Amino acid sequence: MNEPLVVRRVAGAIGAEVSGVDLSRDLDPDTVAALRQALLDHLVIFLRDQPIEPARFLAFARAFGTPVEYPFVKGLDAFPQIIEVAKLEGETTNFGGIWHSDTVYLDEPPMGSMLLAREIPPQGGDTLFANQYLAYEALSPTFQGLLDGLTAIHSSAKADVSKTREDRIKSGGTAEAGKDYLSYHPAVRTHPETGRKALFVNVAHTERFDGMTEAESKPILDYLFQHQIRPEFTCRFIWSPGAIAFWDNRCAQHNPVNDYHGYRRIMHRITLAGDRPA
Repeated sequence: MNEPLVVRRVAGAIGAEVSGVDLSRDLDPDTVAALRQALLDHLVIFLRDQPIEPARFLAFARAFGTPVEYPFVKGLDAFPQIIEVAKLEGETTNFGGIWHSDTVYLDEPPMGSMLLAREIPPQGGDTLFANQYLAYEALSPTFQGLLDGLTAIHSSAKADVSKTREDRIKSGGTAEAGKDYLSYHPAVRTHPETGRKALFVNVAHTERFDGMTEAESKPILDYLFQHQIRPEFTCRFIWSPGAIAFWDNRCAQHNPVNDYHGYRRIMHRITLAGDRPA
């Protein structure tokens, strides 16, 4: 007999742990629907004790969307849609170690990402998540009106995020590793499933607003980059082996904390195809 599915919030703003799910077996339609609703309600969901093989991880991802390959790092040999996110004992920079939404420099950024913990340090290496619905809703109506009319320009080549990829590109970069992707998206996007508005800029990738210079954009962006990660918009996930985080990239940002020098942290990541923000 299966355990009942239980959803428990981990913070006031974002995040929920889900129990009663066994990913070593195919999920029935009701369980998939319940997990999708939990994701929409909480923006990121966590499932612990899922030491599944890559084929099962990929099957789980396919229940929610279409896995796509990451542009800069090669995937596993037999599973190109799964990349290894690693920081080794002798490295000091962690992959993606800055607040961001995944690959918003693409014309169609992902709807979500999944991360599965394979090996974690004895302490540290947590991941922070921030609710971008709340970030938008907490702004004044005047500021909201300003942002509603702006288009943000995003680049894959901003220096602070580019340096977080260097170790992984050296060990497993793709032919696209040196390419600079550029995209134009609304500074505030409307979620295609919930209809709610979310702030859609981030410090890792957003360069400026279309029609403004970088100097003109900077004061607005600097304020937003601080505002959108206020503690009351966030949660913090402490990893355990076999834990999975599944986040909605359309309305949540994340930041892996780099506080475990001298230890290994090995994760597997799957990215799910999205749509053009509107």
